[in-house]
Amino acid sequence: MYSSKNRQAKNENRVIRFKCTLQNTIADVLRSRGWQEVKEESGDWDFYWADVGWMREVFDHCYMEEHMRLNHFRNHYELTRKNLMAKNLKRLRKQIERESGKIEAAKCDFFPTTFELPADYHIFVEEFKRSPNSTWIMKPIAKSQGKGIFLFRKLKDIMEWKKEDSWKIDGTKDDREPVENYVVQRYVDAPYLIGGRKFDIRCYVLVTSYIPLKVWLYRSGFGRMSNSRYSIDSIEDTYVHLTNVAIQKTSPDYDPEKGCKWSLIQLRMYLLAKHGPEAVETLFRGMDDIFIKSLQSVQKIMINDKHCFELYGYDILIDETLKPWLLEINASPSLTASNQQDYDLKFKLLHDVLTIIDMEGKLTGKEKRVGGFDLMWNDGPVHCEDLSMEGAPNPPFTTNTMLGCYNNREENLKKMMRSNFLSQKS
Repeated sequence: MYSSKNRQAKNENRVIRFKCTLQNTIADVLRSRGWQEVKEESGDWDFYWADVGWMREVFDHCYMEEHMRLNHFRNHYELTRKNLMAKNLKRLRKQIERESGKIEAAKCDFFPTTFELPADYHIFVEEFKRSPNSTWIMKPIAKSQGKGIFLFRKLKDIMEWKKEDSWKIDGTKDDREPVENYVVQRYVDAPYLIGGRKFDIRCYVLVTSYIPLKVWLYRSGFGRMSNSRYSIDSIEDTYVHLTNVAIQKTSPDYDPEKGCKWSLIQLRMYLLAKHGPEAVETLFRGMDDIFIKSLQSVQKIMINDKHCFELYGYDILIDETLKPWLLEINASPSLTASNQQDYDLKFKLLHDVLTIIDMEGKLTGKEKRVGGFDLMWNDGPVHCEDLSMEGAPNPPFTTNTMLGCYNNREENLKKMMRSNFLSQKS
């Protein structure tokens, strides 16, 4: 993001042309801003909300002018493919251990023990035998919405998967198509429960630059609840263990009006009532650490491009000790609404993303808050100027993040735009 008086004057009368591969909430937001939609395949555009397929096939052959913006970094998959995320986080942990010792490296222990199959099969078997009573979860590396995921406790449970493989014990291969790669992770089998049900948390993180690293955290999000009561004994029941809306909405007792979500504000208030402010602040600061350390794990290998930004959907699980665990990171978090409340959240989220990207040149570049987003990292931690944080009186921390706190975004946007207008006139 860049901004100046000259840029604002230049952009005041220019119509912003956009392309969008999706016809859901993001298309509504783009049209609501008065931008001009370009539907022709070869049409010129200023802003493109593209799918990852376009990035893979077209981006390297596309010339982009200074002002153009795009919603993915070239190699976004380094963080969002399950196997690469685990590899990069492991590398970061080893680096921190070498440079700062084991105690500091232990702060990276926020993702479950993970192996890639078939490449790490033998190493996985050794670990499996050391913990014979553990539950493990298998996930295809490149699928989403809970597709292809299953739990197991015995090696024979994955023998059928292994038989379909094209690799052999001696490392040679046959002529069959290679098997789909999976990650296998130790299952967090003691999750925090609400009403006896498992849930995870979807948070939204916006990265506008990797060099230097600039990160915005959205205040609002939601907890995705299971429709079924949790039991570690029923590992074959996906409705119990997988909280993805795509899975839960196929449950026989799913209510599309009520859905299976709690707002993040509701969730934070519930946790405050149960555990008190200190424990909840520690939990949410642990989540802040997950966001920053995961991004730092790919900072040096991500292809930074001033035209690109990325809106990530983080999925976080809380265990019964209030420890947060990173489950996965999505480069294309679902923008299709499940009900009106979900639509309102995503509409405001995306509107604020576009305000930060600032195609119109209205920002100064010094903002610490834009709508529902708080700037949490700007080549270093960003600290809160107002220590009386909304929703968290007398906080023990001073970083500029207010996840799950009151989100008076409309008031903030009006105040910010009025202040910026007056400063630019003067």
